[in-house]
Amino acid sequence: MVTAAAVAATVTDPELPMLTLADLGVLRSVAEEDGRVVVAITPTYTGCPAMDTMRDDLEHALVSAGFADVEIRTQLSPAWTSDWISPAGRQKLAAAGISPPGTAPRRSGPIPLTLSAPVTRVSCPLCGSGDTEEQSRFGATACKALWRCRSCAEPFEHVKEI
Repeated sequence: MVTAAAVAATVTDPELPMLTLADLGVLRSVAEEDGRVVVAITPTYTGCPAMDTMRDDLEHALVSAGFADVEIRTQLSPAWTSDWISPAGRQKLAAAGISPPGTAPRRSGPIPLTLSAPVTRVSCPLCGSGDTEEQSRFGATACKALWRCRSCAEPFEHVKEI
């Protein structure tokens, strides 16, 4: 018999369908308690519009696999970080032409206000060149930015370090 955790681990992200929720690091826990499956997920950022779809997809997958009583909970603490993307997830992003994030900045206490965009070194996922430039801080989703490679001249998306 397949476990609820195994089923939940197959559900893909609606905005990055090459990744499972487990790859992305938003699938926090799956527990079977007295015949009920309780799943905890964490949004990539406050107000993430994909959360409703993630919940629906998880519930549908689990019910379809024979788990009748399913509860999906949102866990906000600790906050998600792009460091939670698995090594396999990072490889899948690069294979799909999306530059995976680098290491997220570590902060404690108040977050300082800066008036300039953070300086990030991003390699092109298509040719590997480091000669790239940010075109827009905002991509197709809020967690991605649009970049261009100066070597191969191809545009690509980069998952932001959060």
